[in-house]
Amino acid sequence: MTATVVVGAQWGDEGKGKITDVLSKTADLVVRYQGGNNAGHTIVVDGERFALTLFPSGVLYSNVTPVIANGCMVDPGVLLDEMDTLASRGVDPSRLRLSANAHLIMPYHRKLDAVLERYLGRQQIGTTKRGIGPAAMDKYARQGIRVQDLFDPKIFRAKLEAVLKDRNRMLTKVYNQLPMDPGPIAEEYLGYADRLHPHVADTSLLIWEAIRDGRTVLFEGAQGTLLDIDHGSYPFVTSSSPTAGGACAGAGIGPTAIDRVLGVAKAYISRVGGGPFPTELDNSIGEAMVEIGGEFGTVTGRRRRCGWLDGVALRYAVRVNGITELALTKLDVLSHFETLRVATAYDSLDIRYHDFPRQQRVLYNCHPVYDDLPGWSTDISTVDSYHDLPKEAQQYVEYVEELAGVPVTMVSVGPGRSATLHRS
Repeated sequence: MTATVVVGAQWGDEGKGKITDVLSKTADLVVRYQGGNNAGHTIVVDGERFALTLFPSGVLYSNVTPVIANGCMVDPGVLLDEMDTLASRGVDPSRLRLSANAHLIMPYHRKLDAVLERYLGRQQIGTTKRGIGPAAMDKYARQGIRVQDLFDPKIFRAKLEAVLKDRNRMLTKVYNQLPMDPGPIAEEYLGYADRLHPHVADTSLLIWEAIRDGRTVLFEGAQGTLLDIDHGSYPFVTSSSPTAGGACAGAGIGPTAIDRVLGVAKAYISRVGGGPFPTELDNSIGEAMVEIGGEFGTVTGRRRRCGWLDGVALRYAVRVNGITELALTKLDVLSHFETLRVATAYDSLDIRYHDFPRQQRVLYNCHPVYDDLPGWSTDISTVDSYHDLPKEAQQYVEYVEELAGVPVTMVSVGPGRSATLHRS
């Protein structure tokens, strides 16, 4: 198998970065196909923690060419800072390839993101205020500025002045903000061109050639299925498609090129920001999951909301992504609970749902129907073989496998690379 999509099967923060990092040992290319610096991946190598926001997880291996594809939103200042940070820690960032067609996050996007969220009041979505949503708005309104525009100052300035004239009207007349001057913005962004130029490529062609030649390519999504702009819990979603289908448009490849879709799910579930969350635990168990699991955002440090594993949502993720196998992460966190619960259905407005409901009103009124399973109350973080896990832990994994309808091939019992157990 040469092309694998690694996709989040929940509301993000499932541990995709770690799983991609483990798989990258034998990969040639690791491709980030959507999102921006609103999502982060945390990787622990020999006790050293790396927090990545734009770079694909595979950058930590010298054999990997990391690729930021056309579906990503790129803040060039953030990207260059991340390159410098990696270099200072002994990681070579020069292998990066950046799509010329990726859209740029501009200063007015960040400003609009902040004021839009503030004006929503109680209806806030919970964005990271990194400018992703407004950048996506410009992209689909065909007013976006792309990486390739940095290398033609005349075109860049013309596009910037045209779009900023409109954005300034919005900032001043609607949101009572000061207008932004295109001059300093152009000077700042055109100043990034020289450093970025060696990394810019036709990444769609690069990926296609790698697959054609039988090389191993990993496609890495940010966020998760339930945050997909089309298939997630709208409007509390991201501005792109983190589902496996998004890899095709976001990287410029056809669906027949993909051999395998690996879904990543936590042994429980979490989400950050606003929106419905049927299995959320607003009690001491939920608090314990937050503290034991270190459930704070890589990018923002925001506390995540936690709850029992949601089997309804997991089956939905398997369906819409075409997931062929699962990696189950953070199983070690559940060692602290005597009884474990998994939602198998929802009761909402006098109707029982076995499939994920599409109506927002139904989701907000869901009451989970749970199965209870025994815990194992034993530290498993040092276990190095799946067969050495306690019987109850193995039963939990097998229960999830049956519930999801696809095999669980990887189990993570800690943040490090070595704390990844493989099942045949």
